[in-house]
Amino acid sequence: MYSKSFCVCIAFFLILNVLSPTSAFYSTQPYVPPSQLKQTNLRFFLHDTLSGNNPTAVRIAAPQSKHGSGPVTFGEVYAIDDPLTVGPEINSQVIGNARGMYLSASQDGTPALVLYVDLGFTEGMNPIMETNREMAVVGGRGMFRMAQGTVFVTTNYLNFTNGDAILEYNVQVVYP
Repeated sequence: MYSKSFCVCIAFFLILNVLSPTSAFYSTQPYVPPSQLKQTNLRFFLHDTLSGNNPTAVRIAAPQSKHGSGPVTFGEVYAIDDPLTVGPEINSQVIGNARGMYLSASQDGTPALVLYVDLGFTEGMNPIMETNREMAVVGGRGMFRMAQGTVFVTTNYLNFTNGDAILEYNVQVVYP
């Protein structure tokens, strides 16, 4: 009924289809087992100062008309170079800086900041009126390259008149 060469061809293709996915020669890439992730918990305080002779945050952009009340209103963008400390006191040990910017991102009057900052490992959303809030860790540098995790932020002090704030950061990250 079928020619011998046709049957041989069908058999050959069936064997290739069965063996190819299980063959050691299926992939040119060597098998690399997944690495075990490590977790580190960090705790520090960010001092964001808008007032005084030496502010750590300065407004770099604002809408033509003010939207809302308070020291930071909708549409304003601030550049920051905030110290990170071990404790909430400004004279406690400085362990780094938060450098970047934030913007006020809520039109409905609920204060909310979007934070674009290099702490070495975080950026994310920061709804400042919530006492406890979270931001995502989406990368890092150095040993924290490709890190992921969560930043838990608690407002330690907030002055609504001048915008000064002291924030406690607790960071949980996993990294390769």
